Amino acid sequence: MIDQRNSEFFYAGRSLPRKILSLGHRGMKRILQAAAFAVAAAVITNPVQAQNTGGSVPKELRIGYQKYGTLVILKARGTLEKRLAGQGVDVKWTEFPFGPPLLEAINVGSIDVGTVGESPPIFAQAAGADLVYVGNEPPAPAAEAIIVPKDSPIRGVAELKGKRVAVAKGSNANYLLIKLLEKAGLKFGDVEVVYLPPADARAAFESGRVEAWSIWDPFLAATEKQLGARVLADGRGVVANHQFYLAARSFAEKYPDVVHTLIEEIDRIDQWGRLNPKEVAKFLAPQIGIDLPIVELAAQRLSYGVKPVSDEVLAQQQKIADTFHELKLVPKQVRVADAAWTTGKQKK
Repeated sequence: MIDQRNSEFFYAGRSLPRKILSLGHRGMKRILQAAAFAVAAAVITNPVQAQNTGGSVPKELRIGYQKYGTLVILKARGTLEKRLAGQGVDVKWTEFPFGPPLLEAINVGSIDVGTVGESPPIFAQAAGADLVYVGNEPPAPAAEAIIVPKDSPIRGVAELKGKRVAVAKGSNANYLLIKLLEKAGLKFGDVEVVYLPPADARAAFESGRVEAWSIWDPFLAATEKQLGARVLADGRGVVANHQFYLAARSFAEKYPDVVHTLIEEIDRIDQWGRLNPKEVAKFLAPQIGIDLPIVELAAQRLSYGVKPVSDEVLAQQQKIADTFHELKLVPKQVRVADAAWTTGKQKK
């Protein structure tokens, strides 16, 4: 049985039950409503991280994670806690529904490190967040897609012209939508973009208030399995869809060894997951409260192999930043290299 005592999922400062039986509208709505208070609740309950100012380690490592992926396995296995316990470092976990609120939590000082897709760091930098990239997973382009209802007459991305398309603003799927429209010869303004977080987007998709949805796993897999949604196009050949690990610059620079320990433990999980994809699904399903067939589909599209963020990957991120700036989706030009973690590169 997994010890949940050091994990928090907030609703107005109260811890919620961990079990969520599906990713239907009601289940996801509860996730979003809870996470909407996560940043504020964490700041209120712990405005300043208790740190051992006289040593080289903090008293606590606060990790933000999402409903799916390597960090969920790491959290459940407890291996990070065991490694850091000898140094007197506790580990605290907080769940978020998607990337932007997680990075906002890092920015306001309520968590230290977390995992997001490609686009959220761009929006965070544009908003002035002082973050650094401390690692990334390999590309997983098939793990996000534009989908339509199973009985939709729309058969290609070009047919989305003039249609309503749901997407979470600032998410990896936001960039996917831009690039897939571009590939189909359309401009971003040729569709009616409806910015909705996953829970509300699922409801709009089910009710027909939008004709298409740009979304990522496991929401993608859940909609395919539960509603029979049809994939118009995924990210293959268009986007990389990296998963990034980011930290507050002040934390990463002050406690680089703790960050490296985290990345090492993530790598151990990745090595196991690469060799045992079916076991990954079996392990994740009860942890995140999603039916096994959904997790199995999503796990087939998951990538494994965390590594330091290379100059090449940062250059890819810069292209994303430039695209968002050209479309005036971010208020200013972002220089991604400013968020490189030089301390991380120094350690081999």
